[in-house]
Amino acid sequence: MTGEERWCVVTGGRGFAARHLVEMLIKYGMFSVRIADLPSTIDLGPHEENGLLGDALRSGRADYVSTDLRHKAQVLKALEGVEVVFHMAAPNSSINNYQLHHSVNVLGTKNVIEACIQLKVKRLIYTSSPSVVFDGVHGIFNGDESLPYPANHNDSYSATKAEGEELVMKSNGIDGLLTCCIRPSSIFGPGDLLLVPSLVAAARAGKSKFIIGDGNNVYDFTYVENVVHAHICAEQALASGGEVAEKAAGQAYFITNMEPIKFWEFVSRILEGLGYQRPKIKIPAIIIMPIAHLVEWIYRLLGPYGMKVPQLTPSRVRLLSCSRSFDCSKAKDRIGYTPIVSLEDGLQKTIESFSHLRAESQPKREGPSKASIYLGQGRGIFISSCCFYDV
Repeated sequence: MTGEERWCVVTGGRGFAARHLVEMLIKYGMFSVRIADLPSTIDLGPHEENGLLGDALRSGRADYVSTDLRHKAQVLKALEGVEVVFHMAAPNSSINNYQLHHSVNVLGTKNVIEACIQLKVKRLIYTSSPSVVFDGVHGIFNGDESLPYPANHNDSYSATKAEGEELVMKSNGIDGLLTCCIRPSSIFGPGDLLLVPSLVAAARAGKSKFIIGDGNNVYDFTYVENVVHAHICAEQALASGGEVAEKAAGQAYFITNMEPIKFWEFVSRILEGLGYQRPKIKIPAIIIMPIAHLVEWIYRLLGPYGMKVPQLTPSRVRLLSCSRSFDCSKAKDRIGYTPIVSLEDGLQKTIESFSHLRAESQPKREGPSKASIYLGQGRGIFISSCCFYDV
């Protein structure tokens, strides 16, 4: 590093939203970017190798450092010489493992904060989650940042993200460190490895016919470029100094597309855009919940022996059947955030990016599917178990 270079680090930098942030930071030359993530080396896809990221890595405007946030020495190495930390690393939210989530979301975040203070990092932007105020029982309608943390969270991921968020906000002002927390709601877009692939897999297996709940629950989805834009708005507000930085620092902000939509309508738009049928059959959540508890119990027994993480869990049933919408007025006022990509445009870009998963591009089955036979015999039902980024 030369004295003229300004560096930032993106923890969890190979994650979905983090990759988009790294690309935007490089594109606009805001910082040289250090990507910190668990793998020992960075593995670039063809479009990355031949694109901005590959060029930046070759020219030295970006570098990669293998980092386990649970080891403070590795965190110190990753943060050495940087001006800004975008702390986006977190375990998979669908794995309801308290020990794992606590070790990364709480202890790992504590290591990041202590390293920032020790190394005189100027600004820390933490990627939190709207789930920090969700109890898994009561829906949220246009909720704002005055909502308290619930006594009981929906899952261990949400509980530990709340703990990490508290640590970040309390560290604001220590030895000149300025911090804030971004709570993006249900991220979607190109490069998503959860939502769209899981929806298509469910549709291909005949499991996308069903709606959990009454289908009227309202959600706030956030296109990934808007999530990235919010992080940059936060960093720039903290860097502005004076009253702007003072108002922005030490706060948490809900981030959405500011276009609430019925959850199942959003799901249907993606499925129909890729040539699949929208879900139509409604099943009360109260009927699905006992099955979800059984599946989770089985996973606790068999998970150590290689059982895949189930998509049908009690916490996910609650997420799929409750309303969760949020007010972004505070983010607009204090960090200058407004969406730069509309929900409609975001949906179209997302659908186009997954053209390889369109129904007509898939091999056709010969004869009725097992799911159709199973349903036709009336012996059971399948439900759509979709995943999305709840970071």
